[in-house]
Amino acid sequence: MSAAKQRLSAWLESVWYESHPIARTALSPLSYLFCYLAQRRRARLSLEQQPFPVPIMVVGNITVGGTGKTPLVIWLIEQLRIAGFQPGVVSRGFGGKQLAVKLVQAQDVAAEVGDEPLLIVQRTAAPLVIGRDRNAAISYLLAQTACNIVISDDGLQHYRMKRDLEIAVIDGVRRFGNGYCLPAGPLREKPARLQECDFVVTNGLAQQGEYAMQIGGNQLQALVGAEQCALRLFQGRSVHAVTGIGNPARFFSSLKHAGLILIEHVFPDHHAFTAEDLKFRDDLPILMTEKDAVKCRNFPGDLTNKVWYLPIEAHLDKIFTEHLLQRLKELKQHG
Repeated sequence: MSAAKQRLSAWLESVWYESHPIARTALSPLSYLFCYLAQRRRARLSLEQQPFPVPIMVVGNITVGGTGKTPLVIWLIEQLRIAGFQPGVVSRGFGGKQLAVKLVQAQDVAAEVGDEPLLIVQRTAAPLVIGRDRNAAISYLLAQTACNIVISDDGLQHYRMKRDLEIAVIDGVRRFGNGYCLPAGPLREKPARLQECDFVVTNGLAQQGEYAMQIGGNQLQALVGAEQCALRLFQGRSVHAVTGIGNPARFFSSLKHAGLILIEHVFPDHHAFTAEDLKFRDDLPILMTEKDAVKCRNFPGDLTNKVWYLPIEAHLDKIFTEHLLQRLKELKQHG
């Protein structure tokens, strides 16, 4: 991403999540047009849906930027396996170069398949197919594997894909920003869309009708090798905190809460890291997210030997698991 695009992205985020009434008002006509076109698009694409022989579960959001979908997908895979399901995943493969459908392997390169799909496969070994056409990806997944339930990582707005269950994820801090649709605000669809979803999961403090999800980790993993160490061992130390995710503030906040002194380096979401990005004029440790780490493991050893990443896990109350499994049972009963 060019410097100009980075500045534009930063300015838009300030409009969305801070007080910029003049800019918001100037952009609002485009937001009304966006909402209108999005509704028309949904109506048109919904007519092209095709049925599948297994339940399709969509995990998505109505805002741009990171909300915690990937940790939730990993959690869902684990919980569904415990319940006796054989889950598979489809994803667009954001940032990947693959145009046709592809079954992602753990040894694939993030630049070719996308960072989030690669992370999911490396963490869970679940079968995962990427492809811009979700219907084609699902068909390929079902033909190549024995999965009996499909999770779509993102895709809430991919209305050509028939879905049996929708889980929307929202950021408990940012919520819906200024409440406007793109480009005046961060919304892809109006908040009323959440009323149609089966479940609304909030990353952080939940409101009425929402299920709270806590995401965190306290054990650092070396970028290369099996070495681990407790995050608390870096308390009071200065570190380079490097991110290329949709909401870097959440990562930085977790490190600050652990008592680390941060030198922050923010890159655009899904940034294609190079070794140069991690070359600093000191020997301080470098900390990054697990999603970013999957793109940096092949860097030179003089860099990777001082890089750590923070694996995170989602935690949800048992009641959500019970309600989810009950909903799946109802879907099976009604065929």
